Amino acid sequence: MSSDNNSGWMSGFKEDYEKIFVDEWSPFLGAVLLVVVIIGLMLNGTVWGVFGGVRFWGDWLNNLIGLGPLLGISPDLDGLLMHRMSLMNIMLVLGAFTAALLSRQFNPNRPPKLEYLWAAVGGCLLGIGAALAGGCTTGGFFNPVLHSSPAGWAMWAGLLAGAAIGLKLLLWTLDNIEWGMQAPPALNVPDGVRNKYPLLGFAVVIGVLTWSTQWYGADNRQLSSLALIVIAGFAIGFIMHRARLCFARAFREPFVTAEGDMTKAVILALAIGIPIAALLFQKKIIDPYDAIPTTFWIGSLLGGLIFGIGMVFAGGCASGSLWRMGEGHIKLWVTMFFFSWTGSTAAALFRKYGLTTIDDDNAVMTRLGYQIYFPELIGSWGWTLLIGGGLLLLWYALVRYNETTEKFTLL
Repeated sequence: MSSDNNSGWMSGFKEDYEKIFVDEWSPFLGAVLLVVVIIGLMLNGTVWGVFGGVRFWGDWLNNLIGLGPLLGISPDLDGLLMHRMSLMNIMLVLGAFTAALLSRQFNPNRPPKLEYLWAAVGGCLLGIGAALAGGCTTGGFFNPVLHSSPAGWAMWAGLLAGAAIGLKLLLWTLDNIEWGMQAPPALNVPDGVRNKYPLLGFAVVIGVLTWSTQWYGADNRQLSSLALIVIAGFAIGFIMHRARLCFARAFREPFVTAEGDMTKAVILALAIGIPIAALLFQKKIIDPYDAIPTTFWIGSLLGGLIFGIGMVFAGGCASGSLWRMGEGHIKLWVTMFFFSWTGSTAAALFRKYGLTTIDDDNAVMTRLGYQIYFPELIGSWGWTLLIGGGLLLLWYALVRYNETTEKFTLL
């Protein structure tokens, strides 16, 4: 009797473990949790960003191969763990890797040869698009929309158009190119190793908590401030993996299968986040312009278009590529290499030739556009929230209509 009770007691723990760490989370739960982390960062005076860290990696690479001086990149760069966005990206990968270990889903995945070419082309387009828009789907779309800037909505329009064009181009390649389509043999992880994944995952969690605690208690003010980034980046990666959150899917899937849950999850995140962010701005807890690029509307729209095409071929956006890297997708490592290198090079060239250089007579203007904030543009928070809510409602209505009718699918 006692043995049976113990068995049932342990099976209860196992069942809870499966629900939390193995079963896929709803994208809506993931969206809510992601907003909680983002608002936590904002309360501490910082914002979530991805492209800044990706471009920073490319700056390191350009300096390493001797292109830095030609591009005007500083030779005195911070360490990879001392740069805020670089650290956040590294922790995002580590958080996703840990989630993949705990769910026993980590597995090195080799794509067909042609997909390496797609990864390179897609990564280059991601870099150029993000450099034009002043950010990726995070910094060019999500954050500006969250911060009530029309720049985010301009990139949204570009991303939609780019995703549709990219999908058409991808379908053409599938119909007309046969080279490199044979998938290589799968890299199977032995069951004995896979069974130890959860122990390794918990070890990583303990290591990250220890690391952040030591930094938080350090006398060095920079390390203390970066302790929050360690935890926040790790949490974002963990959440995105568990809920399979991906901005690329949010823009791509309605055109592929008419499935709209990922899109609706992004809409939900913004619907929750916009009014909370508005309150933080009104209370002057954080400056809204910290996450608004000077790219409305030319840079945002054109950058979104190019980025949208790139993310279809790459297989993910910036944050989506990072968490899938942590899951073991080798294609996304190739994507990120070209994304970072091209992002650094394009950003440097755009600065060098004056496209993204701030106008001396107007501190919120470049040749690619303006730094615009709805409340100051129209002078009313009421109208700002009404416009933001109306655009989200329109997006939702289009996605919901397409789920029923499949009018916008391109297959």
